[in-house]
Amino acid sequence: MKPVTLKDLAKQLGLSVTTVSKALKGYPDVSEKTRELVKSLADELNYVPNSFAVGLRKQQSKTIGVIIPAMVHYFFSNILDAILKEAENRDYMVIIMQSNEDYELEKKQVDLLLNKGVDGMLISLSNHTRDFKHLQKIIDYEIPLVLFDKIAKLVDCSKVIIDDRKAAYDAVSYLIKKGYKRIAHFRGDLNPQNSIDRFLGYKKALLDHNIEFDPSLVYLCNSNSDFSEGYSNAEKLMQDHGDNVDALFTVNDLLAIGAINYFNKKNIKIPEQIALIGFSNWFMASVVTPSLSSIEQNAYNMGTKAVEILFNEIDAKLNDTAIEHQKITIDTELVLRNSC
Repeated sequence: MKPVTLKDLAKQLGLSVTTVSKALKGYPDVSEKTRELVKSLADELNYVPNSFAVGLRKQQSKTIGVIIPAMVHYFFSNILDAILKEAENRDYMVIIMQSNEDYELEKKQVDLLLNKGVDGMLISLSNHTRDFKHLQKIIDYEIPLVLFDKIAKLVDCSKVIIDDRKAAYDAVSYLIKKGYKRIAHFRGDLNPQNSIDRFLGYKKALLDHNIEFDPSLVYLCNSNSDFSEGYSNAEKLMQDHGDNVDALFTVNDLLAIGAINYFNKKNIKIPEQIALIGFSNWFMASVVTPSLSSIEQNAYNMGTKAVEILFNEIDAKLNDTAIEHQKITIDTELVLRNSC
């Protein structure tokens, strides 16, 4: 069955297309009786406005694209919730893509979104993205771009981040003030800026408190940095250092929860023998035993701010006004639980 058009409504009612359009939009220069007639028939025939045609007239697709590294991550699900809510308020459709931490796939997805004619893009980069030509292509096409969480510092666009270095520094400083001295770190991949910054925050906290940095206490995790790797690295940590380590700071909560599982299995008491702090405040942090202290990233706020900036830049482009790029830092907080 073909969709009902304005022309179909106008023909049945013996009205002009313009009058029908105005009636549906509630224009005051159309009588109330006519508005009711038009709306009644539109409801009866299940008329749906053609947003694509409207977009073409306004040079808009009413669509934005979002690329994230992982769909299942609690952090990104909260960001997506915020983006989808604001997009719905603006009558925008959202195309969501997952790069799976794959640079080549991320490039392909950017091209797909450009071909779809999206009005703007929100991207959190993969851990393996080291070349930014695909991002420059977006900018060259004059499509508003906002990077969030995992960003490229040299790309000229708006960005929404947290201060990863400060958050890590505060977490490790807390452990030191509680009396822990031999603090290990499960760090993320070598490339993502947030992984680098969390490691640097960890290292600076040690040095600022006159604790010598020991590189043997730092364990490099792969791009997934998941539960199983937390478990296996905790096993390595105990084999390498045993009682000569008293705390652990991890780049994310999944690694910390994996480590907790290993320590529980080996009857290593938390926090008496080893304390832990994770990062992201994933919902499992509050239900694992013992509950995990973690850094709250306020992901929903990040998503809200990122999409707000994107829509402002889309509006500025439509109104032919200058776009001023922003760099917004979302506040974090240390959520203390039983693991330290």
